[in-house]
Amino acid sequence: MGRPHQPTIHEVVERVRTTLDEQWIPRIYGEEILTGRTRRYLLGASNHKGSVEINYTLLGIELKIGRRRLLVPDWATARYLSVFARIGVDAVAVPYDITRISSLADELESSWQRMMMLAEHYSEHRSARFTARVKSRLRARLREEVTALGAGRPYPEFATSTKVYRRSPAPPGHQ
Repeated sequence: MGRPHQPTIHEVVERVRTTLDEQWIPRIYGEEILTGRTRRYLLGASNHKGSVEINYTLLGIELKIGRRRLLVPDWATARYLSVFARIGVDAVAVPYDITRISSLADELESSWQRMMMLAEHYSEHRSARFTARVKSRLRARLREEVTALGAGRPYPEFATSTKVYRRSPAPPGHQ
């Protein structure tokens, strides 16, 4: 009897991707975020080496990416952006409708946590180095797919009418 097949890093990444299916972060980003009105937020997280933290300060809430600190308007936005900072994207689309950000942040964080747990699970009985390489490859794949989808427009579009309304002529004798 031979040794059982040990999956490669690529096979584990594909298995995690397949398992997540509808909860895959680029799918959420493309179908639930980019389909609505958004604005571009520049994270500049592509070359960060370190952790991503959300901190309360006297000036408000900040997102710390490695050694950089970015002020963000609220906790939900910080949570939303932190997922993309962990992925390592430079720019990301943020929904213009602030009421959607909290639920999207929940969905993205949940997907991120599930992805990390699946990577651990599918790398079971393998070295810590193998698991770290799987997680690194997952982040790289997410970064490639999210970057390919784009970060939306720099500013949200507003529906503006270009139609010119003219006054109807006054009835005869009323001038």
